[in-house]
Amino acid sequence: MRLVPGHVVRTLACTSASTALVVGVQAHVAAADTPTPHPSFSAPAALPTDNPTTIPTGQAPSLPGETGPGDKGFSEPPDNISDSRPSQKLDRQAEGLRLAGGAELADPKVLDIKFVTEDLGGEERREDSREKTKFTLQAEVLFPKDRATLNSGAKARIKTIADEIGKQKSTLVNVFGFTDDLGSYAHGKTLSKKRATQVQAELAHQLGPDVSFNVRGYSEDYPVADNGTEEGREKNRRVEVSFPRDN
Repeated sequence: MRLVPGHVVRTLACTSASTALVVGVQAHVAAADTPTPHPSFSAPAALPTDNPTTIPTGQAPSLPGETGPGDKGFSEPPDNISDSRPSQKLDRQAEGLRLAGGAELADPKVLDIKFVTEDLGGEERREDSREKTKFTLQAEVLFPKDRATLNSGAKARIKTIADEIGKQKSTLVNVFGFTDDLGSYAHGKTLSKKRATQVQAELAHQLGPDVSFNVRGYSEDYPVADNGTEEGREKNRRVEVSFPRDN
């Protein structure tokens, strides 16, 4: 292949010693031994910096709000309140704020908000309010069916409650037993009282003589679920232990 005099090929070394970039090649003139002309290349307007992975910026238009304050569409971060304005002044005489004739505002009070936690099986439930803590255990996790003798796993569950009573420094504890509506009311009354007494005795053993108890058996009174289903009856067969919180 012959090149016509005056044609120049320029190369520029890149950061990698093994790579060369062709910056410009003028077109070859076809000769007898060059049946197909070679294409021409033109150099880019700007080359990357020392870092070949650098992406050039400033070429494309900015998005709305991208350039900062003063740009249309810009908004301050949510925690920047330096430019916040005071709220609108309230008109105390506005018609919509007036009480009806003879009406008075109720005395202010702090709501007793409850925090409830329950295990996945629903076997144990804990309620914490501003005033007290209450544990509710289903009878099946404490006693065999229709009996009032603590099973092998009951003492560990009762110990957890005793530890919380000690932590709250409570000296008065309520232990209430409940049943479903199967069987007679009198049988449920006796069974619920015996179960509550068994839980109270174990708590007293772990807490010592400084704690007093109220023990009650309520049979099927005060259900917390529908006695028409076994699932509901299971929830109603329970023992509740409650005590004041140390605020």
